[in-house]
Parts: sequence; C-alpha cells; structure tokens
Amino acid sequence: MINFHRVSKQYPPDTAALHEVTFSIGAGEMIAIVGTSGAGKTTLIRLLITEERPTSGTISIADWDISKIHRKDVPLLRRQIGVVFQDFKMLPQRTAAENVAFALEVVGTDTPTIKKIVPEVMSIVGLDKKHELFPHQLSGGEQQRVVIARALAHRPKILIADEPTGNLDPDNAEEIMRLLKKINEFNTTVLLVTHNLEAVRRLKSRVLRLHEGKLIGDYPHLTNT
Repeated sequence: MINFHRVSKQYPPDTAALHEVTFSIGAGEMIAIVGTSGAGKTTLIRLLITEERPTSGTISIADWDISKIHRKDVPLLRRQIGVVFQDFKMLPQRTAAENVAFALEVVGTDTPTIKKIVPEVMSIVGLDKKHELFPHQLSGGEQQRVVIARALAHRPKILIADEPTGNLDPDNAEEIMRLLKKINEFNTTVLLVTHNLEAVRRLKSRVLRLHEGKLIGDYPHLTNT
C-alpha cells in the first residue's frame, strides 16, 4: 500500500528533515510512527499527503508514484487518505453532522449521498445521538470523534492520525485508540503518528521509530525496554 525508498527531504540552507528513509506498509496494517520532536514525523506526513515533495527517493501509494504525481491528480489521491489532526479544525458554527458533511460538500458530492454517508460514519465513531450538537457542546473526545468521522467520509483506504490523543485526558485518549483499532479492523490502513509511547505499547501494533530524520527501528510491537 505504501512504500518509501531511500526518501530524503532537505530544507534550505542545510536542514535534513528526513535522510534515506525506507519502509513498506501493507494494505490493512496498523502502524505507529514514533519519535521525539524534530524526528521527522510531520515531514513524513506532509510527504504522504503531497504537501511536500521529496528531495530524493521515491514514494508510492498503491499504484501512484507520488514523488512525481501530476498536480491535477493530487485531489483524487487525497480522497484516498483521511487525516486526523490533534487540534480538531472544526467549524464552530456548524453542527457535528454538518462538519462531517462539509468534507463531502467541498468536493461536490450530491445531497442524497451526503445524507447517506454522514449517519453511517457518525455511527462508526459512536456519535449517533450527537448529530445536532455544536462543537462547543461536545467534549474533547467527542470533538475528536467528529474529526475522525469527517476523515472517514470519503471512505479512504488510508487513515493518518497525527497525535490524535495529544489534547485529551487519559480516558478519552484510550477511547480514541480503541476507535482507531476498530477502524483498522475494517481493513483501513491506519498510520498513528504519536509521542505517546504508553498508548503505542497497549496498541501492540508494528512500530516505526524516527530519530533526527532517520528510521532507526522497525519493530513488530513496542516493548517496555
């Protein structure tokens, strides 16, 4: 599903954000990408969603060589990738359901399809009875669930969760991790980018560890050592 081959990303004048990173992720896998601040996690995400291009190396997603993807094909690629950010990025004047619907409206999805998809993804994240609530009426954990529902609206093959528990208390963080595990069980490839090592240990999924732009570890799961 995802292949990085000797991918490097440099920013002027001489900052190496990633250095010859190589790994492969299979369809339906759940991967945790860990590392301290400055390790290269954010750069890796930006490369995956084509906000940045690699300085060298190749990146492929399924049959797409996104290192050389044409600009006109970028929107189609991005519909295959759902992204969840820790700061929610919700529209405050829209209800939870309207926030999810907006992701479909902006790409021209017809109204009957929107009315079908929104309840489905709201149900997946456990917000069946929260459709008409506004963001300020939702808890932090519920807001994050809306963001996940919005990311699922296009039924992406890949879900990238960037520090999805960073602003949550331990109980809500645990619920979000369980939800991501559930989504992965639908055969969605899930990339969890986080510095929360304890959550990763409980997840018991494969782990890629970055340090100063280099991939220094690829483990079947994270141990306590």
